[in-house]
Amino acid sequence: MLLWTTAFLASRVAAQTYPPDVVDQLAAASLPKVKEWLAKNPQGNCTLETAVRRKEWMDLTLAQRKEYTDAVLCLMSKPALTSSAAPGAKSRFDDYIVVHVQQTPRNHGSTFFLPWHRYYVWHYEQALRNECGYKGYQPYWNWDRYHKDPANSPLFDGSEGSMGGNGAKANYNGIMIPGAPRPYDRIPPADGGGCVTTGPFKNMTVNLGPIAPILQLTRNPRADGLGYNPRCLRRDINKNSAAVTSAKDVYDVITKNNDAHWFQTVMEGQFPQGKWGIHAGGHYTVGGDPGGDFYTSPGDPAFWLHHTMIDRVWWIWQIQNLEKRLKEVSHTRTMSNFPPSANGTLDDLSGLGVLAPDVEVRELMSTMGGLMGKFCYIYE
Repeated sequence: MLLWTTAFLASRVAAQTYPPDVVDQLAAASLPKVKEWLAKNPQGNCTLETAVRRKEWMDLTLAQRKEYTDAVLCLMSKPALTSSAAPGAKSRFDDYIVVHVQQTPRNHGSTFFLPWHRYYVWHYEQALRNECGYKGYQPYWNWDRYHKDPANSPLFDGSEGSMGGNGAKANYNGIMIPGAPRPYDRIPPADGGGCVTTGPFKNMTVNLGPIAPILQLTRNPRADGLGYNPRCLRRDINKNSAAVTSAKDVYDVITKNNDAHWFQTVMEGQFPQGKWGIHAGGHYTVGGDPGGDFYTSPGDPAFWLHHTMIDRVWWIWQIQNLEKRLKEVSHTRTMSNFPPSANGTLDDLSGLGVLAPDVEVRELMSTMGGLMGKFCYIYE
């Protein structure tokens, strides 16, 4: 068992210049628990040896990072499947935004938040691989690595190996946090907010939304935000928001919340208490448009790295007690229980609209053998 932990940490040190943080160390120390669980609950051909290993952005080589962004651009070039319901959808990339818009009220602040996003990210990963020839797997964004100065980090510095640069300087009032007391009711603006002009996505066109914008933007021609509204990708890479996404913040979410209710509640944020949470903290580190829009945020390619990290945090929490936590869901079936609804269960269905069929939530709980054996991955 010690060999797994040592090899895991050694691979991280060898791959990049970021030393393992406390969350990395916890993940590595917990891998023997996964091996023990698999010994008792074999998942066919899915073993620790055969599992896909999703990696952090900067643990990929420059060539691998460029292969990933090229695959995202490829997805943006392929015709949409959802254009009949969403005339603004012009690409396969846009299809994923449409599904998120249509299901936002059901899949946030509810039972479905974590399992649905796990399904969603996995399906996007499969599209990159199966439709655009990507040979790797979906990377994640370890917020702690860059949280002190995200705009100048290798993730957002606008270089060819980044996820694109910051936006040009623009004047706006920051991001309002509803229900939060002062001064936590507003995330102050940083030095961006305008169009992204550097990096792989400098020529990207945003087609859908806005629905809940944080910037002054041209309104969508349709009330549901699914009409055609072409504009540039805008960002305000914001260290004020990133400040709540340190390794300590993540470690505390994992280790101080022993049931699914509090784990998810703290992760998603406790706004009335002035706590933004790591979920909102990561989203608003990118901000802008569509990254800062609650509904259309998957339209910024950085969304996918952020939500893969969310899945990683859930995975690390789960593997602390797999027997219990693979069966544990919380919250009701509606966002913030509005309108009031019953508690969700493992028997409830969760799907991706036209992209993928409904499945029982229980099929989305385990990364090792979930989704009828299609899930087989861990985080490195």
